[in-house]
Amino acid sequence: MAETEAKWYVVHTYAGYENKVAADLITTAENRKMKDMILEAKIPTEIVSEKVGDKTKEVEHKLYPGYVFVKMVYTDETWYVVRNIRGCTGFVGPGSNPAPLSDEEVYRMGVEKRIVDVSYSVGDSVRIIDGPLEDFVGVVEELDIEKNYVCVVVSMFGRETPVELELSQAEPVDE
Repeated sequence: MAETEAKWYVVHTYAGYENKVAADLITTAENRKMKDMILEAKIPTEIVSEKVGDKTKEVEHKLYPGYVFVKMVYTDETWYVVRNIRGCTGFVGPGSNPAPLSDEEVYRMGVEKRIVDVSYSVGDSVRIIDGPLEDFVGVVEELDIEKNYVCVVVSMFGRETPVELELSQAEPVDE
């Protein structure tokens, strides 16, 4: 039941305390036997290539420094636990009321990944099923499942035009 009621909330932290707050939050939830109420704490990151001198190395960067995303069932008790973690300055939301993120915000911000079953590959014909180019048919030119991205070349006004879409916006054409 708690899994279905749980929503993602954003917690503001002191800069540099994100990992400590997330770890302390999970540890406190386990110690207080609230693991079913406070499910996860995440810090969305991305891998970036940095060039230092003549060397290039891959570095992990926080997408939202100073913030931790917490999946929990909101009650007075969970609010108290989160607010009393050292390094936490409060929830993001109007006044003192935490505002849960919508499902769309969760996916857009990179907190959770949407799992899409892709039944087409590069070179296949696909139909666009969502967006301004709905019902256009084109050929898959590029496909990146990790980044939820597909590039489809469609013919518009007699010209070949590449269109970038999310994976769920295209489906294979039945031939």
